[in-house]
Amino acid sequence: MKKVILSLAIIASVGFTSCKNDAKQKTETTEVSNEIANASLSFGVRGNCGMCKQTIEKAANAVEGVATATWDVNKKKIDVSFNDAKTDVMAIHTAIAASGYDTEEVSSSKDAYSGLPGCCKYDHTMAMNQSGETVAD
Repeated sequence: MKKVILSLAIIASVGFTSCKNDAKQKTETTEVSNEIANASLSFGVRGNCGMCKQTIEKAANAVEGVATATWDVNKKKIDVSFNDAKTDVMAIHTAIAASGYDTEEVSSSKDAYSGLPGCCKYDHTMAMNQSGETVAD
């Protein structure tokens, strides 16, 4: 009789422990899902060279929530993936402008622009050619 009661007690405690672990796993899955909620966008950024590329990408990647940022020198376009629960589009534009580069939405300040190396000083009327097509003069 003692063996039967002991066996039932063990089975019951294993069953309760198993249910408790299932509840923890469901909570963890929900938290992970919120971290993966990413958005993507592309927009124009003025610049000239490889040094510009490094600075622009570094500025965008420094924004909390940005997963990746890749600027195309020829297309004058940046592709950004980010967690929209942690940041927004204007924060990314503002960070890039603060590093000295004009975006489609925010222009850099004169002080930030003047701090750029000579090779990175772009024409402020430069087209942000997002298609990558060469424009004839």
